[in-house]
Amino acid sequence: MSEFQTVLNAVLPIFAIAAVGALVRQLNWLTSEADASLLRLTVNLLIPCLIFDSILGNRAFDTRSNIFLPPLIGFGTVALGIPLAMAVQRFTGLSEDRSRRTFVFSTAVYNYGYVPFPLALSLFDKETAAVLFVHNVGVEIALWGFGMVMLSGATFRESWRKVLNPPLLMILATLGLNFTIGKEYIPVFAQTTAHMLGQCAIPFGVLLLGAILADHAHEFRAARGGRVAVLSSLVRLGVLPVLFLLIAKYIPASLELKRVIVLQAAMPAAVFPVVMAKHYGGDAPTALRVVLATSLIGLITIPLWIRAGMHYVLGG
Repeated sequence: MSEFQTVLNAVLPIFAIAAVGALVRQLNWLTSEADASLLRLTVNLLIPCLIFDSILGNRAFDTRSNIFLPPLIGFGTVALGIPLAMAVQRFTGLSEDRSRRTFVFSTAVYNYGYVPFPLALSLFDKETAAVLFVHNVGVEIALWGFGMVMLSGATFRESWRKVLNPPLLMILATLGLNFTIGKEYIPVFAQTTAHMLGQCAIPFGVLLLGAILADHAHEFRAARGGRVAVLSSLVRLGVLPVLFLLIAKYIPASLELKRVIVLQAAMPAAVFPVVMAKHYGGDAPTALRVVLATSLIGLITIPLWIRAGMHYVLGG
């Protein structure tokens, strides 16, 4: 099997699960009334269990730079996308300021969890997946910091509480266990329970995302501005991957972190900014257009950029 086919086979199941989520929404098997409880279950229980299972006793954190450098990279790579998206926003045809701000924010934030995590496991190893979670601390800070400021005009002081969520607290707690009592003192039944619950996190989360996208599909059809789709894809899937791979190539980082940056270089726009735009004064149809355009084009570009990163950065 070719390397490209290997990468493609790792990518396609994620999009297939999202498509199943859209289908079960249309069949009314997953109702919109269940979304809030399913989201709380995923964020507050399943993802923390996945984090605990991935980080506890993980040898990647024997390299201390894997604790401090990944969040800086996560924050910095989101920040990198903001001026690039701002540079092209005038050409989008968007007249409202809130629509332009939504375009910039949605283009800058990449899919940092549900797609790259299973790819990290299938293409690399558990060490890379664990470093990905720590990297995402920085992305979360950027998501809420930049997002609340750009969408609603709130200050960072008003939005910092959003960062202190169960996944972040579990990352800190599990790292603390690693450096104090260690994995061997955690009961086996507790580790097994966390592992079993954690395995549900990605499928549940991706199903829910597919259902939410199906709910907003009519907004996408009603929205105007094909230039939004083209320019967001150009920035998110064309320019930023090159910069990400240059960072991964030349930064003095561990192999695991370089792999994480390669994966994130290929990612489409994150879905959550659609929800944030809807609730914090942004323009949800614009965010949705960015997400759908980059995700659809990402079916082609994700395997290409990961393959390019494996050769250019990792020498694979």
